[in-house]
Amino acid sequence: MRTKQDFPSINERQAIGVNPEGRPYRVLVVDDSMFVTKQISQILTSEGFDVVGVAGNGLEGLEKYKELFPNVDLVTMDITMPKMDGVSALEKIIEFDKNARVVMISALGKQDLVKKSLLIGAKNYIVKPLDRKKVLERVLLALK
Repeated sequence: MRTKQDFPSINERQAIGVNPEGRPYRVLVVDDSMFVTKQISQILTSEGFDVVGVAGNGLEGLEKYKELFPNVDLVTMDITMPKMDGVSALEKIIEFDKNARVVMISALGKQDLVKKSLLIGAKNYIVKPLDRKKVLERVLLALK
């Protein structure tokens, strides 16, 4: 019987979710939409990222970040959420860890909040609806 080694892949490439040391980048996904959380998680895990936690609002995201710290390389943060919005959660995370890498996720029409987030310390942003290529591109830029 033939094995995988008998058929070398012509498309073999390094997963982009793995850092230079060979360890997957660890991501915390914060979004109140289960659909978006699942979509981001699937996009990231398909490229070798490790989704180490998910949170449904900013307050939960902040608590989860503190709990996982320093084992989080990146946070994806929705802007509009209940209990604590993404901009406030971003401020608190930056207060806690000035080196935190956060990528904001926003619906169209929230440019003012996106600008505010970038001024506070967000590394990048993604606009919904999510596009796989854009998600990966913006996440990688934030990790550099």
